[in-house]
Amino acid sequence: MMKLLSTLTTLASVALTSMAFAGGHIPDLNGREVVVVTENAYPPLQFVEPGTGNAIGWEYDAMVEIAKRINITVVYENISWDAMIPAVSEGQFDMGMTGITIRDDRREKVDFSDAYMRSEMVMLVRGDETRFSDAAGFGADSDLLMAAQPGTTPFYVGVYEVLDGDEANPRIKLFETFGAGVQALRTGDVDLVLTDGTAGNGYVSASDGALKIVGDTLGTEDFGFIFPKGSDLVEAMNAAIADMKSDGTMDALNKKWFLDYKIGG
Repeated sequence: MMKLLSTLTTLASVALTSMAFAGGHIPDLNGREVVVVTENAYPPLQFVEPGTGNAIGWEYDAMVEIAKRINITVVYENISWDAMIPAVSEGQFDMGMTGITIRDDRREKVDFSDAYMRSEMVMLVRGDETRFSDAAGFGADSDLLMAAQPGTTPFYVGVYEVLDGDEANPRIKLFETFGAGVQALRTGDVDLVLTDGTAGNGYVSASDGALKIVGDTLGTEDFGFIFPKGSDLVEAMNAAIADMKSDGTMDALNKKWFLDYKIGG
């Protein structure tokens, strides 16, 4: 339990990029409407709650807090992962959130907020999997298949840390959404889904033993919100994130969604 909290804890030593916040002031955006796009397929960060159909999760709760602190009105839209970064880059939306890993190649298209969470990459398999228990074992068995979304961190980790470095390797089966890949894992169409610990532990907790995590972690990734290049929202967002880290709000959200909440429970 403590390891999970440590893995998912927000970064304690964030650089404060907002000069306004450095002076003790969080910007007030005067109720400005901000259109936020998400995928709703990444529990417990954001997902559709079984039984109610409501979109909930860590990121939604975080946005409630952020909206209060910088005085914005949030409007949500939904889009698939593969369309999200291009759409935000083109200015179709003011901001994107879906557990997006901060990477230099993505910075060429969008601006990132400061990191609000750090997570480790894990191997998600069926609960009765016995053919392999680590990355080397999976890579050595040519009959085993992996699900991935193209262009994501799990895709590249799978290609270069689990398989042979060939992005066209036929053992990688591509899916439009993360949830579709997990469903393919459940039904036996693939044998492995690589994911950060946030989503992985969320799916395991909801699976009643049908899914598990095996092997060592395969690296770490920092999550950030994305914005069109040059967006003036980044400074205000970073001020709110820093404020939420300093007053314990981020820790409380981590406890609620990664320890206390049981998806489907």
